[in-house]
This record gives sequence, C-alpha cells and structure tokens, in this order.
Amino acid sequence: MILCIGTTPAAQRVMIFTTLEVDAVNRARHTYDGIAGKSINVAKVLTTLGEQAAATGFLGGNSGREILGQLNARGITTQFVSVKPPTRQCITVLDQTVQTVTELVEESRAVAPEDYPALEVIIDLFLSKCRAVVMSGSLTPGGPVDFYRKITETANRRGLLTVVDAQGPPLAAALEAKPSLVKPNRQELAATVGRPLATESQVIDAMSDVRQRGAARVVVTAGKAPALALDSKSVWRVQTPQINPVNPIGSGDAFTAGLVWRLMQGNNLGEACRWAAAAGAANALSPLPGEVSRTDVEKLAAEVVVEKLR
Repeated sequence: MILCIGTTPAAQRVMIFTTLEVDAVNRARHTYDGIAGKSINVAKVLTTLGEQAAATGFLGGNSGREILGQLNARGITTQFVSVKPPTRQCITVLDQTVQTVTELVEESRAVAPEDYPALEVIIDLFLSKCRAVVMSGSLTPGGPVDFYRKITETANRRGLLTVVDAQGPPLAAALEAKPSLVKPNRQELAATVGRPLATESQVIDAMSDVRQRGAARVVVTAGKAPALALDSKSVWRVQTPQINPVNPIGSGDAFTAGLVWRLMQGNNLGEACRWAAAAGAANALSPLPGEVSRTDVEKLAAEVVVEKLR
C-alpha cells in the first residue's frame, strides 16, 4: 500500500468554453465535476496504475463527504480527520480558441489545533501497513511547518520510501529528516532555495543543494520543458512526449504517482522518470486532473526521451 497524505484536498470543476470573454456572460460547452488536490490526484493515478493507494488528510462539509465517497468508490483506502471548515472547491476554465488554462483556486481554511495531532495518529497507524508514503501540497493556514518532517522521520525508521512534493518552509524542514525523494516543480524549487533559476545549469545546481541538505534523490518538473532528475551518481534530462493537451492541471501529481509506481518496482531514477513523464502526459489528455488511462501511459512511455547528462 502507498499512503498519500495531503491536508488541502478540493472538489474540482472544469468548465470548457469555445471562447472566454472577460466581463461578459460566458456559457460553457462542457462542465466536468470531480475530486482533486495534489494527494488526491496521486492516489487516483496510483490506483489506475495498479497500486493499492490509501488517502488521508482533512475533509469537511458536503464537499468533503463527496470526496470521501468518490475515493471509496474507486477502491482507495481512506481515513480522514473530519474538520469544521468545508473542503474548498477549485475551478479550472479552459478557453479552446486561444488554448488558455485559468485556475480559480479557493484557498483552504485553518483547522483546529487538535486536528493535526489527530491526523498524525491516523498516519502512524497507516504506516505499519505501507511500503511508501507520499506527502503532497501546501499545509492549511497556520499548519505546523515541521509536519512533513515528522512524518518523514517516522516513515524512515520503518524503512519506507518517503516522497515529499512541497515547497518553501515545509520542504526545507522535511529535508532535515532525509527523505528518499523530493519532487518540486521549478518554481517551487526556486522558492525553496531562495533564488531565481533561469537556466538548466542553475536548476541542477539548486537540485544539488537540496540533495546536500538531505534528499537522497531530487526530481524537478517544468511543465512542457524537460524534467530533471538527480541522485548520488547521475543526472538525467527527461523530455515529455508531444501531445495535444486538454488540461495540464494535475500532470505534476500524475508524474509523482508514476515515479513512485516505478521506483517501487525497482527501476532506477532515470527509468522511473520515463514512466512518470508518460503518466504526466496522459493526465493532460483528460479534462479532469488525476484521470489517466493506463493504455495511454504505456503508449507514451515509449515516446519519452531520457538522456543521461552525467
């Protein structure tokens, strides 16, 4: 079982317009409703790829109940802390004429002081049944900055694969616990090291800094641009397949899921990134985030170019 932890899940709506006009009435051609948030997307993709996923975090209100029901219907093991604030909703607006993707993100709300300790109890019970743990996304406002660090320490003591997909202070704190892998995107990496990263060499230097601070492996995604991967021995550049995307939101989460899936099967980091890039590309073919076809992933994996830089 692979445990997916995220404190800020979301109800997700995707609205597709032929043309979107600001300050006017716009009528959607298609509307899709689903569930999302980084950890939720990871759990959905892992399940599609044949892994047993578990999901935990905070859920509240009607939207929280809907998310829980959909997760259970997919066969994903769940145990969430029920919180007073309702779970947020996020809306993605797609303009087909100019091919823009606009995200309208409702920020999550602070939870009660006792909710994080309650979540830690649930996580500790899950870890005894898991082979890997994935910690994804931002914390709720005022959440403990060392939350991912504490989970990483506990999971490492049990010999689990620990993956952190976060940025800024929570990632910096997690590095102290020496996670197996961190996977920020380029903007998140820049926020973590505190400097702009305009070139590939600057990104690799920043990845080396992060590894020296504790991460065994570092993978950085950059949308359509190549991903970069680094461990103690090698650096890889990973070129995503060329596709006609429908909605790229969630592709980074699908990448994380594909990466963990293949690492758990014994692939080295470069080869695992091949499948991760394929999963990320497959995600972009669907209007809703975290919805992939395994057939698409297998087809796209053959089109990923993995180049060993050193």
